[in-house]
Parts: sequence; C-alpha cells; structure tokens
Amino acid sequence: MRTLSLLLLTITTALAFDLQVAQPDKIVFTAKNGNVTFNHQAHVDRVSKDCSACHDKLFPQTKAAINFKAGMHKTAEAAKNSCAGCHVAGGGAFETKGNCGKCHVKG
Repeated sequence: MRTLSLLLLTITTALAFDLQVAQPDKIVFTAKNGNVTFNHQAHVDRVSKDCSACHDKLFPQTKAAINFKAGMHKTAEAAKNSCAGCHVAGGGAFETKGNCGKCHVKG
C-alpha cells in the first residue's frame, strides 16, 4: 500500500510540473501583411495575472507551436475566440477592425 501511495504521489507531482509551462515574454506570428508580436507579459499584467482569462478557453496552454491563422479575424470575431475574445467590438480591448497597424508591423 505504501508503494502504491508513493507511486501515485510521484505521478501527480510529475504531472503538476508538466502543466507549469514557462511563460514566453513575446510570441511572434508571421503574416503577409506584417508580423504580429504578441506581448505575453503585457496581457498577463492586464488581467492581473489571472491566466484563466485566456487559458484554456481562448488559447491552449502548451509548449507546442501556436498557429491561429485559420481562425483569425472574421471567423474568430464571429465566435469571440482566439484574439477576438477581447479584441472585438464590445470586447475588453481595441477591436481589430480599422486597427491593423496596432498588431501587424512590416519590416
């Protein structure tokens, strides 16, 4: 019984460490109309370090590469997911419409 308890404790501890993904400072998404640099720390500060504001309902919390090109802008705005969870008319931040230059930077 003691061995089983130690095994379960070890597995639980390993899973807990695996779920704690190191936070990136910035993430750069390449785009034809200018790359988008997502400042993770600024967004963390904006939601008072409440990771659940975005993870996992808007973005997966993973070490894997993130590619949201297929679900951006009109699709995301209609579903209020991805960046459009906040960046949409009536959302908690500036809407994307007419504000391309706030995110997309050429050069």
